[in-house]
Amino acid sequence: MKTINSSEWPLVILVDKHDNCLGTQEKLMVHQQGGQLHRAFSIFVVDEMDRVLLQRRAKMKYHCAGLWANTCCSHPQPGMSLLECAENRLEVEFGFSTVLQKIGTAQYDLPLDNDFSEREFDHIFLGRYDGPVTPNPYEIDDYKWVHSSVLAQDIYGNAEKYVPWLPKIFPTFFQHPRKL
Repeated sequence: MKTINSSEWPLVILVDKHDNCLGTQEKLMVHQQGGQLHRAFSIFVVDEMDRVLLQRRAKMKYHCAGLWANTCCSHPQPGMSLLECAENRLEVEFGFSTVLQKIGTAQYDLPLDNDFSEREFDHIFLGRYDGPVTPNPYEIDDYKWVHSSVLAQDIYGNAEKYVPWLPKIFPTFFQHPRKL
């Protein structure tokens, strides 16, 4: 398993509302309140029973620590393709790789804890995996597999348990056919 942590991906790609690149900026700065719109990706991995792999973000994260999130999310790096970065992060965070398919995008501007915010143009990927996982303790405190219909109800009924962007990206995942 790769063991790099998120501090080794220090830059994010700034974009306009059409996802055109405007340059780069340091990741921490862009997440401060009022930061610029930047490119991101989010991954949902499901198993053969339509259960979604969720992660509880590590307590050492600078925002949303200890909250449940989709399988994996991060920011593509300059000079790398979105797919390459997404595949790389999945292996870093969970220790496995799988074929990923882009299923849509979402834009959001959300306040977070600790005076941070998320202003992202998020590319959403879907993958299928039925094997063992090895969570990276620098990124993940816990994980679980949850049936997508149960998750759909819980995200909106117990929002305080989840990262704020999950309700924004979940509909794209939930409405997409998951026969991979």
